[in-house]
Amino acid sequence: MDKSKMKFIFVTGGVVSSLGKGISAACIGRLLKRRGLHIFSIKLDPYLNIDPGTMSPYQHGEVFVTKDGAETDLDLGHYERIINTSLTKESSVTSGKVYQTVLDKERKGEYLGATIQIIPHITNEIKKRLYDGFNAKGDTDVCIVEIGGTVGDIESLPFFEAIRQMRRELGYENTFFMHNTLVPYLETSGEIKTKPTQHSVKELTSLGIQPDAILLRSKNLVDKASRKKVALFCNVDDEAVISVKDVDIIYEVALNLQKQHLDDLIVKHMNLKCEDTAYMDDYVKLIRKIKNIKKSINIALVGKYVKLHDAYLSVLESLKYAGYVYDLNIDITWVDSEVLESEDANEIFKNVDGIIVPGGFGNRGIEGKIKAIKYAREHNIPFLGLCLGMQLSLIEIARDVIGYKDANSTEFNPETTHKIIDYLPNQYKGIKLGGTMRLGEYDCKIIKNTLAYALYKKEDIRERHRHRYEFNSEYKKDFEDVGVVFSGFNPQTKLCEIIEYPKNSFFIACQFHPEFQSRPLNPHPLFVGFIDAAKKVKLN
Repeated sequence: MDKSKMKFIFVTGGVVSSLGKGISAACIGRLLKRRGLHIFSIKLDPYLNIDPGTMSPYQHGEVFVTKDGAETDLDLGHYERIINTSLTKESSVTSGKVYQTVLDKERKGEYLGATIQIIPHITNEIKKRLYDGFNAKGDTDVCIVEIGGTVGDIESLPFFEAIRQMRRELGYENTFFMHNTLVPYLETSGEIKTKPTQHSVKELTSLGIQPDAILLRSKNLVDKASRKKVALFCNVDDEAVISVKDVDIIYEVALNLQKQHLDDLIVKHMNLKCEDTAYMDDYVKLIRKIKNIKKSINIALVGKYVKLHDAYLSVLESLKYAGYVYDLNIDITWVDSEVLESEDANEIFKNVDGIIVPGGFGNRGIEGKIKAIKYAREHNIPFLGLCLGMQLSLIEIARDVIGYKDANSTEFNPETTHKIIDYLPNQYKGIKLGGTMRLGEYDCKIIKNTLAYALYKKEDIRERHRHRYEFNSEYKKDFEDVGVVFSGFNPQTKLCEIIEYPKNSFFIACQFHPEFQSRPLNPHPLFVGFIDAAKKVKLN
């Protein structure tokens, strides 16, 4: 493996978690990409789960799915959306994956009877995954690596040790350490305090890592005197101390970093051959447009994890992007599907302009989602169903339009007479699965003269999946007889991908997750069409 041309930026955090390391990492990636460099991103997560796929969204927010079917941390969504790139399974490394690989090798005798230790076996595996990630696409100029959690966490120590070793292996000019810390502001005295940052950097240097830049997260801009103080006590150059103040629009972070020349600092440190400046005019225009938006529409999001909004992060971002197209802010009415089961739908939905039912797993709150779909269909409210939202749309129509009163999915009731949604192994022949799920990108053929075709404006698309159950095609004619249109299907297996109900002005649902491919400057057509329909409701 040739390491001579490898360049890594390592993003770490201190003082507290949730500082926005992922946003900072993504924004640096955006700036460097706009200077003509090829960027790859990796997230190191210290938890022992193999991936977040089996974790409750209340524990870890949404599961972001890459095009090749990896179930990953939601920060990868930030990377993809802000950098405008597609990542792969190499972008997600967890302690669980690392330890599992090392222990599997030990069981197979690959270590020739050696005593297995954190150093060198675990750290070597971490480094191997980072080097493999750099080579994943074949054209990477810079790999940006974020370490989850904060410096001092016991579970992240092997990751810090691995990146310490990587500076030794690759050299100073090929590695850049960027440390994010919190600078608290004391309201009573009107002071900002840099002492937590000093302690955080002291903790980092005790691990053998000297930061090359320090990003100070704060409510307000950190003044020059305070930044010079941090530089002095933390042993970095004055220009390497960057103020990252709170912003209303996350894309402003990239512009703020650019104004403070962080990308110039990195380019100089790493001797990168690239454009003199990053073209960011489109971001400037987008931010200006967002700040001038005065009107809004109300979208009801019906889910079972609504107490943690990050559980639907990509859906929320996709709705925002579509709203920008029409100079609209999107106000979300959060509807707990479990609560909805016993509530008055007329009261909950009386002021909404559109209803969206996103994905999910498990039986809890399912009848509430079906109730929301029924309300949208019967009151001609614009409706968009995602993944489970499509399956429940078909169940609702089967029950209340076709007349199959016990229609259900075998996920929720294996004994149902009418198995509208089922696990159908015979339909999965030839498909590479993640466990027992359809994961990652799959082809979809769109039928002409349908709403889906009007939105996509093409016949062949690829979308990302994360689900186990499918529409049972034995019922296809029953649905067509009551007006349902099957407007998209997988050409290899004929599995249903998109359904429509043309009796309504806008009623469409898809088996895939379009939210994973929506971008700030290129919103997904399904969301754009949905917001356009909701806007018309608002105007009427």
